[in-house]
Amino acid sequence: MNVQLFSMPGAAYANPTAYGDLTGANLVVWWIGHLLFDYKFMALFSLLFGAGIVLFAERVLAAGNRPTWLHYRRMLWLLLFGLAHAYLLWFGDILVCYALCGMLVYPLRGRRPWFLLTVGLLLFALASAIALMHHVNLHEWPLESYTETLDAWAPNGDDIADELAAYRGGYWEQMRERAPQAVLTELRLFFSHSMFRVSGLMLMGMGLFKLGVLQGARSPRFYGRMVLVFLPVGLAIVAYGARENFRHDWALEYARFGGYQYNYWGSLLVALGLLGGVMWIASRGYLAHFRRWLEPVGQTAFSNYILQSVIGTGIFYGSGLGLFGKVSRVGQLTIVVGVWILQLALASWWLKRFRQGPLEWVWRALTYWQRTPFRRVAP
Repeated sequence: MNVQLFSMPGAAYANPTAYGDLTGANLVVWWIGHLLFDYKFMALFSLLFGAGIVLFAERVLAAGNRPTWLHYRRMLWLLLFGLAHAYLLWFGDILVCYALCGMLVYPLRGRRPWFLLTVGLLLFALASAIALMHHVNLHEWPLESYTETLDAWAPNGDDIADELAAYRGGYWEQMRERAPQAVLTELRLFFSHSMFRVSGLMLMGMGLFKLGVLQGARSPRFYGRMVLVFLPVGLAIVAYGARENFRHDWALEYARFGGYQYNYWGSLLVALGLLGGVMWIASRGYLAHFRRWLEPVGQTAFSNYILQSVIGTGIFYGSGLGLFGKVSRVGQLTIVVGVWILQLALASWWLKRFRQGPLEWVWRALTYWQRTPFRRVAP
C-alpha cells in the first residue's frame, strides 16, 4: 500500500479519484489493494506488535531481568528511529505511532485475555466514533477548517502541481513538503485516530496471544472457522463501502469520515480472516518450503521496512529517478513485486552471514546497552 504514497500525491491514497487514472487495469489494481491490503496488513502488524510486547516481557522475566525499563527504553529508541525516518526520508512513517502506542498499552500486558480484547475493541471503536462525530458535524465546521480539509481530500490543480514539483525536486524541496505532512500525521491524526486504533489493536493482539491464537496453539478447525466467518463478511463490508464511495463520487461530505467506516471495520474482520488462513496453513503443515523462504524477511522486518523507504524514495523522488506522479497503479504493482523479490533474496543472503538485520542489531544493542555478536561464525 505504501507505494501509492511514495509515487503519487498523498491525497490519492485515501481518495483514489484525487490523482491518476482509475480505469481498466488500474481500477482492478486499486480494488485488489483496497479489498485485501488497505488497513488490513496494518491491522495484522499492530496485532503482532502487541503480542510482541507480551513476548518480550516474558523473555526478559525468564532471563531474570526486569522488563519495564527495557521495554520503555526499547520504545524510546524506536520513537527516535521513527522521527528520523519521518523527517529525513519519508513522511508516511508508522514507527512513531507504534512506539507511542507501545508505551501506552504496556501497563495492561498482564491482564486477562478477554479484558484485553474488550478494552482493545472499545479503543478501536472510539476512533470510529470520533470520525463519525466529524462526519455528522462537518457542515458546522468553520469555513477555514472545512476548506483546509477539502484541500487535503481533493487538492486543486495548483496544489497537485506544487506537490509534484516538490517531490520531483531536490532533497530540500522535498523537506519543505515532507515536514508539514509528518507533523500532521504524528500530531493531529495520531491524537484523533491512530492512538485509539493502533492501541486497541495492540491490546487485541495481546489477548489473542494469551489465548494461543497467534502461536498456532488452536486446532485447524478453529482457524478454518476464522476464515469462513471473518473473511467473507469483512470483504463484503469493504466492497459495499467502496461501492458507496464511488456512488457518492468520493465526495468529502460522504467519504472522508463516514464512507470510510466500512473499510475501517471491515479491515479488522478481513485481517482476522487472513490471520486464520495463515495459521490454518501452518497448522496443517502446508507450504513449508514457502514459509522457509519468507522467514528471513520476517526476521529482518525493521531493516526491510526502512529499506523500502530508501528504495521507494530513490525510485520516485527527485533525488533519485524522479518518477513521482508518473507511474500508474499497474506500474506501481510491478515495482512492488520487483522490490519483494529483491528483499526476499537479500534477507536470505544477509542472514546466512549475520545473526540479525542491521537495524535489528542496532536496536537490540541500544535497548540492552551492550554489544552482541553480529556476524555468524563460519562452520
